[in-house]
Amino acid sequence: MHIRPDNGSLFALAAIPLLWLAGGCGKAGGPPSGGMPVQVVGFKAEIRPIQDTISLTGSLEANEWVEIKSQIEGVIEEILFEEGQTVKEGQLLLRIDRRKLEAQLAEAQANLKLTDSNRRRYEALSQTRAVSKQEVDQAVAAFEAAQATVSLLKARLEDADIAAPFDGVTGARLVSPGQFIAAGTPLTTLLHPDPMKAEFRVPERHLSRLQEGQEVEVAVAAYPDERFTGTVYFIDPQIDEATRTALVKARVPNPEGKLRRGMFVNLNLILQVREKAVVIPEIALTLQGDAASVFVVDETSSAQIRQVQTGARLADAVEILSGVSEGETVVIEGTQKVRPGGKVQVRYEEKASP
Repeated sequence: MHIRPDNGSLFALAAIPLLWLAGGCGKAGGPPSGGMPVQVVGFKAEIRPIQDTISLTGSLEANEWVEIKSQIEGVIEEILFEEGQTVKEGQLLLRIDRRKLEAQLAEAQANLKLTDSNRRRYEALSQTRAVSKQEVDQAVAAFEAAQATVSLLKARLEDADIAAPFDGVTGARLVSPGQFIAAGTPLTTLLHPDPMKAEFRVPERHLSRLQEGQEVEVAVAAYPDERFTGTVYFIDPQIDEATRTALVKARVPNPEGKLRRGMFVNLNLILQVREKAVVIPEIALTLQGDAASVFVVDETSSAQIRQVQTGARLADAVEILSGVSEGETVVIEGTQKVRPGGKVQVRYEEKASP
């Protein structure tokens, strides 16, 4: 049996291909992507001075430091300093019992008078040939030996009084009054705390950019929020063959005495200061292997991808050596939504420079 569709059914069947075509056309030929500007956050590249630094580690040494030792043996008679006391050059620190030395000196001086008298007598007798030249020479030698003994004992008497060799701060006391000590016994230490010396090693590849007078920033664990600034004054002319590094020293002012001998330090050695460097936030960079690029917003509000060469890395910022100029806008937020040549609407955040 043949069924003839009515007019309503024919209209419905005819509409199906048209709807399908309309749906297909909408999918393939709809409004172009990127028709609406993409909302992004931008930053205008700025000029600022930056420091080209390398990070190193080292230790602190006193500008002057010495271990005070006795040059003679004897009994400690008196201790004239307190531990941690600030003393002046020449100030008496300890005294060793002098009585035995004074007695020895008196004996030597008496012997000197005797040998002097003998020398004079023999020299007079030699004029009449009553004594030989050899006897005269022996008398002269005995006199000179007695002179040397007197001089030695006087020096030992001076060594019995132990004084500070320079201005500084005393360390721990290592002896007590009444204690017998041998020559060379450590008694205390003395150091001059201002300035301190930061000692560190620099890899040889950086030596061409290293010179006396460069600044170094010093940080110590005891004062994590403070930075101390020093100046390089010594660069070792030799390279350590084992480490391929050179010893470098910098003087660091220490007026408040916060820095101590032996402290471990982290240092930033400032190799170069560039007064006019182009700087942008580091988050603007897109990295692919060794290549770096950014989105730059042009005068038509279009985002153009641009290759850049980076320089020094800073805290959350980076120096741009080429590819971006001062004042150009780079995209720092929303880069994942931006396409090369696409329109963008830029919002600038009120924020401090990176």
